[in-house]
Amino acid sequence: MTRVAVLGARGRMGATSVRAVRATDDLEVVAEVDVEDSLDLLTDAHAEVALVFTTPDVALEHVRWCVERGVHVVVGTSGFDEGKVAQVEELLADRPGVGVLVVPNFSIGAVLMMRFAAVAAPFFESVEVIEMHHPDKVDAPSGTAVRTAEVIALARADAGSEPVPDATTHDPDGARGATVAGIPVHAVRARGFVASQEVILGDEGETLSLRHDSSTRESFMPGVLAALRGVGGRPGVTVGLDAVLGLE
Repeated sequence: MTRVAVLGARGRMGATSVRAVRATDDLEVVAEVDVEDSLDLLTDAHAEVALVFTTPDVALEHVRWCVERGVHVVVGTSGFDEGKVAQVEELLADRPGVGVLVVPNFSIGAVLMMRFAAVAAPFFESVEVIEMHHPDKVDAPSGTAVRTAEVIALARADAGSEPVPDATTHDPDGARGATVAGIPVHAVRARGFVASQEVILGDEGETLSLRHDSSTRESFMPGVLAALRGVGGRPGVTVGLDAVLGLE
């Protein structure tokens, strides 16, 4: 049994993850930590892996605390950007046996959507990302959208693609959205969504749309469990579920 601690255990994703882990026969929840709880609960319970769903302002410090104590970490907090990943890499220089898996999206369908988008992107002149979430989400664009834009940009760079065309010179209200790695990204916040994303690719005379929708948080649980099972075998920092799903 792998001993798991859940940080942010009373949040939406944390609570769902606790139930999912308890339903397995190879993972065990040994600590549930939330606001005002001491992180010492992890060491007291001899946790081997920490699942971090705490808020963006404290998640990095929680990862630091775990790494310093030799606890593997799966990071599910949205907005864990390249700068934070770089800081974790520095931390791990003194802890070469510890694994940290940063997961922008635990949905296996979303992971496949990102992979398909990267494959398709060099074949089209235009590409944009639209992400749709509930209005309680605190960050925009989503971590999934950022990661999608990054993998699309990398695929296009490797293929020698030209920059995405856009003749817009006047946009005082920001209607064209954000730009991530040169890829336009748009965020929708509306009641009724859990997590959805669409990648629109276009060329002369045709468009291709790749869309993924998660309607319940339970849809993320197969990915959460795969991450918890796989992180201990991947020392250092890994970004995305691709590696533990055998997609690399």
